[in-house]
Amino acid sequence: MRKLKNLAAGIFVLCVALAVTPTSATAAEEKLSSAIFAGGCFWCVESDFDHVPGVVRTISGYTGGTRKNPTYKDVTAGGSGHYEAVKITFDPKKVSYAQLVEILWRSVDPTDDGGQFCDRGMSYKTAIFVTSAEQKKQAETSKSKLLKAGTLKQPIVTPILDAKTFYPAEGYHQNYYKTNPVRYKYYRLRCGRDQRIKKLWGEQAFQGISPH
Repeated sequence: MRKLKNLAAGIFVLCVALAVTPTSATAAEEKLSSAIFAGGCFWCVESDFDHVPGVVRTISGYTGGTRKNPTYKDVTAGGSGHYEAVKITFDPKKVSYAQLVEILWRSVDPTDDGGQFCDRGMSYKTAIFVTSAEQKKQAETSKSKLLKAGTLKQPIVTPILDAKTFYPAEGYHQNYYKTNPVRYKYYRLRCGRDQRIKKLWGEQAFQGISPH
């Protein structure tokens, strides 16, 4: 009889755990927020923001255009209207949307209207895609402050756009800096990304991003 009681108690505890865990996970997810940024090669943007405290996950993808379910080939060929972009999920208790915008500025060249670094063309341009009126207000405020500060000698051309459908990129693009570290490091060095950002921003370069 004692064995049966213990077994019943064990089953009850297991059932409670199974019932509570998904709910807790869902509640945690509901407290998270998201941001969508385009900053040139999404491999690099993904890597940079994965090293921002408070960022939970990043997804490389395509957005801003009209073509449905675009492929990498579609986007890089031009004409799709899509940018290479990254969807960033973050914990607003640890890092704010406004802080993420500030980090974006200092990890890209917002004065370049032809692409980013060695990657040229519309799909490699910078952009901030806002999902709410509050995000738009914060992004515009940040951009205005940056313009007034005069830190950059050339005009800031990064547009603030209403978010459209975000299409995740092909699997091999996700976490590329982890799955192909040698090729990724070679690409980033050859493209001159870090060199340009440090020259442009000086001591402000990559502020908010942990060393990696």
